[in-house]
Amino acid sequence: MEIIFGIDQLKKPFINPVVTLGNFDGVHLGHQRIFERLREEAERIRGEAVVITFEPHPLKVLFPEHPFPLLTPFKKKMFLIERTGIERVLCIEFSSAFAEISPEKFVRDILIQKVNVKKIVVGYNYRFGKGKSGDIQTLKQICELFHIGLEVVEALTVEDTIVSSSKIRDLIKKGEVEMASKLLGRDHLIIGRVIEGSKRGHGLGFPTANLETADELYPKVGVYAVDVIWKDLSFNGVANVGFNPTFAPTPAAKKNDLTLEVYLLDFDQDIYGEEIQVGFKKRIRDEVRFDSPSHLIDQIRKDIQWAKENVFAT
Repeated sequence: MEIIFGIDQLKKPFINPVVTLGNFDGVHLGHQRIFERLREEAERIRGEAVVITFEPHPLKVLFPEHPFPLLTPFKKKMFLIERTGIERVLCIEFSSAFAEISPEKFVRDILIQKVNVKKIVVGYNYRFGKGKSGDIQTLKQICELFHIGLEVVEALTVEDTIVSSSKIRDLIKKGEVEMASKLLGRDHLIIGRVIEGSKRGHGLGFPTANLETADELYPKVGVYAVDVIWKDLSFNGVANVGFNPTFAPTPAAKKNDLTLEVYLLDFDQDIYGEEIQVGFKKRIRDEVRFDSPSHLIDQIRKDIQWAKENVFAT
């Protein structure tokens, strides 16, 4: 997949481009439906399907004082978009100055003059331009004015729930990873590099892979059954998202003490420095402070057995 960073890096015009625009955080089932229509329309007019997205996420620029963990940081988002079959991504730098561009100027100066857009495919709730002043009706009027095709993809529902990034974030924050998986069309992934931890897991008899934490959305603190991908190989595992309260000097922990530790079942490889993907399948329990390491060991055994019987056996 070709990723073009910035309008100024667009060295040659796209061929009859059909474009979609958005942040696409999560690359969920609704986004995937848009990408499918994008590819179909591009093929119909013998053009190119182009995804236009923004980096950093607009909320990080407009409201920097409010933390906004992403479902899919940029690298992971590109990985997931490529998996949908998209071959062209134009990434526009989002800045305070860019946020001041009106809807009309954005379409005229960027989509028409720079991209030479032939058709636009967007979701039902797409908003754009200064202060999100442009909505679907605005876009329809502008497209009619400049004779650009427009297709609006309606909302997708799963089990009577409208698929949206905000809904998925809410589910993951609550630890409801099974429902989040249904809206995403896959398990919620954390992709990270294995780093050296405290090695307490070795002492307990359950060596864990500690992932380097990043600015993305982690599930609610607790223990989960997970699927781990390493070098295209899949392994079952049990992961702890939390603060290691059994070993912490105090029950309270700061946000930057959050860890993601994964115990891989039937696995004995040294993977320090390697990148792995952790997919959250089902929540097992809350994180608990135990009176002693032996009690923690007993609980870990129970967690593994529960996961084997209720997740990995199905």
